[in-house]
Amino acid sequence: MTADDSYGRLDDDDYPAYTMGRAAELLGTTQGFLRAIGEARLITPLRSAGGHRRYSRYQLRIAARARELVDQGTPIDAACRIVILEDQLEEAQRINAEFRRAAERANPTAAA
Repeated sequence: MTADDSYGRLDDDDYPAYTMGRAAELLGTTQGFLRAIGEARLITPLRSAGGHRRYSRYQLRIAARARELVDQGTPIDAACRIVILEDQLEEAQRINAEFRRAAERANPTAAA
């Protein structure tokens, strides 16, 4: 990999750039919390060649939302389920919006 290839990954939300220690530090939590949300299957970190967990920015955003819920008193398993359901709802709303736009393009007079 060249330096130019590496720079292109800086904007990639899915690139596993953060070690477990750095991820925990950024989130202000413990490595145990990251392990727990991994065990609850909220996120699945990628593994380095040496077997170390690596997290992406996208995964850190999900973990931060789970931590927010846990900090408010929600049990970790419930927090993980809530985050999963929120993500599914957002995706369903995005798909519905795409279908509406496609339907309006196919039949512009029906929208009026």
